[in-house]
Amino acid sequence: MFAVNARFLTQPITGVQRFALEISRELQLLCHKDELKFFAPHNVLLESEAQELGVEIIGSHTGHLWEQFDLPRHLKKIGSPLLLNFCNTAPVLYSNKISTLHDITYIRYPKSYSNAFRYFYRFLIPLVLKSSKLLFTVSDFSKAEISNYYRIPNQKITVVYNAVGCNFHPQSNENLNKENYLLAVSSVKECKNFEMIVKAFEGVSKQMDNLKLFIVGDLKSGSFSSMDLNALTGNSRVKLLGRVSDSELVDLYSNALAFLFPSLYEGFGIPVLEAQSCGCPVIASNVASMPEVLVESADLVNPHNIDDWIHAICNIVTDTDHRNQLKELGFRNVERFSWKQSANKVLNRAAEGAKK
Repeated sequence: MFAVNARFLTQPITGVQRFALEISRELQLLCHKDELKFFAPHNVLLESEAQELGVEIIGSHTGHLWEQFDLPRHLKKIGSPLLLNFCNTAPVLYSNKISTLHDITYIRYPKSYSNAFRYFYRFLIPLVLKSSKLLFTVSDFSKAEISNYYRIPNQKITVVYNAVGCNFHPQSNENLNKENYLLAVSSVKECKNFEMIVKAFEGVSKQMDNLKLFIVGDLKSGSFSSMDLNALTGNSRVKLLGRVSDSELVDLYSNALAFLFPSLYEGFGIPVLEAQSCGCPVIASNVASMPEVLVESADLVNPHNIDDWIHAICNIVTDTDHRNQLKELGFRNVERFSWKQSANKVLNRAAEGAKK
């Protein structure tokens, strides 16, 4: 039997939780009922997903206390099955486990996080890595980063790619179709390079007075580095949309002229695949995992060069043929990634880990 640490169901869905949820769904389809068990604390946020996975609620604590004490205590009572952890952290004192580390942003771009988060991860992650039988990560880029920084043998780390759900597909929206807009999904974390979006749009605006910028994401979190957003909030051509549902996001991707992703550091970068799945051309950074994930299906640009970004945006907005070409290349690129294929990889590696 395999056990899954389902604490991710107590958290809002970002890329890390999306990976855990989609892999869990596919594993449930691949395994017999008694071969896979999901365990979570009582403060589940994603209730319908927990019901779908047949999650068993255990323990009295929540958060890290639950993960470090309640979960391993329960697992030892039921025979110490192999535990699969998909969201960076895992119980340190439980050795029969495989853990996942998505990237080391907290090391490379520490200002992206609060001091408390950063110090906790610097303390906990090395212990998790050392006490795990095997490790998963989400790209060859992250594998190299983790292996080099923590001096972990390559053979201990398996790359399991992210993918995109079938709900991300082109969707026409009459109201959005009338808008002439660029789309960004971002936060003000240091590593997201949000300022480049702002500066590039300001530059493009001087040449194109009918272009708009729609921004999706939480720009107010006190945990992250801050910047002055007054210039944006006072600009009628910029819409700060905050968090949106998946269906709203699909509409936004599908009807945008282009998707902007100037991130300085990504373990994978699910939004670029979401955009491509919806037929939205992508302009992304040419660093970190982006060349691996996008190959030649997007315009890859130096994340530090504003002139390059302005040129890329102007080109994609004015050249319909180029835009259509990137749409087709994007559709083909997305076909390389599959949650089912990734879950099979997890299952095969877990079977190996269970024998160790």
